[in-house]
Amino acid sequence: MGDLIHTLPAVTDAARVIAGVRFDWVAEEVFAEIPLWHPAVDRVILIALRRWWKTPCATGTYEEIAKAVADLRVSGYDRIIDAQGLIKSAAVARLARGPRCGMDRRSCKEPLAAMAYQERYSVAKRMHAIDRVRTLFADALGYSLPHKQFDYGIDRALFEKPNLRQPYVVFLHASSGPAKLWPVSNWAELVRRAEQARFTVYLPWGNQAEYERAEVIAAAGTSAEVLPRMRLHELASVLAYSSGFIGVDTGLAHLAAALQVPGVTLYTATSPDLTGTRGPRQTCLKPANIPEKGAVGENPCIGRAKSGADCFGTLSVEAVWTCLQSNMNKTALRPL
Repeated sequence: MGDLIHTLPAVTDAARVIAGVRFDWVAEEVFAEIPLWHPAVDRVILIALRRWWKTPCATGTYEEIAKAVADLRVSGYDRIIDAQGLIKSAAVARLARGPRCGMDRRSCKEPLAAMAYQERYSVAKRMHAIDRVRTLFADALGYSLPHKQFDYGIDRALFEKPNLRQPYVVFLHASSGPAKLWPVSNWAELVRRAEQARFTVYLPWGNQAEYERAEVIAAAGTSAEVLPRMRLHELASVLAYSSGFIGVDTGLAHLAAALQVPGVTLYTATSPDLTGTRGPRQTCLKPANIPEKGAVGENPCIGRAKSGADCFGTLSVEAVWTCLQSNMNKTALRPL
């Protein structure tokens, strides 16, 4: 999800500079609706590389792959841009018809991917992912990179106001790895802080373990609620109309930032310097022992099987809640 959201500002740049430019976008099936939230995107071509790889002999897999290939080749494109720079994304790009563009081997995440491109561009690795993709699009499409504040370009009118108790904040407590989590006791204390400030807290979840975690956190207060299982569009609506969010390193935090929701994202095991949430009224907080961008030394938290107190450092409940309040009090760029 993060890679998709990091590409949206580049699409906005191109749409502002090139009159009438339109995009088709290749996306994994679980996140396929995100590109269509941008007004410059006409069509999403569905792929399911993860599922196909895990179950290559499943019923319908061959037909799905054949359809994806046919969809990729139905049109000839002026430019095919691989924004990810991975071997798998480069392989998909080779199936489409048109000049293939991407980062050169020194710039790609996976250098071998550059062999698939006919036009290659040098993009500094020590830039945030959003800036890297914006630079790539500008080079590939032949315009000067705008220097003003970037815009994710999501059409927020697509999201209906949910029937939830206002005002409310959303706690994105779940992530893909244990080392990225924050202690349940800290979330529980945040629930109490939010209640004191007269906010309802809503807790989303995606699997049974996350549901059980959300139940424990919600039990810490009287106005915290676990949301029902929701589709991505429904979660986006909940985030879009919230007063703010606090999250760990997860795709939903990037989505909330793209929707211009005031927020704080906690990085307990990874550095936010290259891939952290970005946007107005956003703050990334990390422990003191996570190295800065380009620093030499091993992060003691990366690769941990379990999260531990040494990975939380200065991420105190007080600091996190104060930061969120500060961001919520800042003037919004544009209201819903």
